[in-house]
Amino acid sequence: MSKGKGKVFARNRRANFDYAIEDTIEAGIVLQGTEIKSIRAGKVQLKESFVQIRNNEAWILNMHISPYDQGNRFNHDPIRSRKLLLHRRQINQLIGKTKQQGYTIVPIQMHLKDGFAKVLIGVGKGKKHHDRREDLKRKEAKRDMDRALKDRQQY
Repeated sequence: MSKGKGKVFARNRRANFDYAIEDTIEAGIVLQGTEIKSIRAGKVQLKESFVQIRNNEAWILNMHISPYDQGNRFNHDPIRSRKLLLHRRQINQLIGKTKQQGYTIVPIQMHLKDGFAKVLIGVGKGKKHHDRREDLKRKEAKRDMDRALKDRQQY
């Protein structure tokens, strides 16, 4: 595979809906043998996953990677805690931001970069119900404006 960003294997669409993401960081992830094969097959879900800092290390929890089809007894546990590879100052930055009330770290997407699996994590604050409604109204208004502009340009 060529250098640079590769295929996106999983997206957490609920992250942008439930959280106001303020900052993103790309992190490597420690995997076992058959996990990368399952990821390349697209059998990964970030839906209920979150990131937690334990003993000055970042861990991703509840990320589901399905067992590899051709794997035998060496298959992995689908929902195990996996360590994220970050620099010390990035971890300290995450700790500082999550100390503020209401902030959390959520994975946004998983992709390949130079043959290695990477997770894009975001620091965000949970949205209230009325914030979600405002976002939906804003998106709908933008969609209507774009549609009207498109119709206007065709004539």
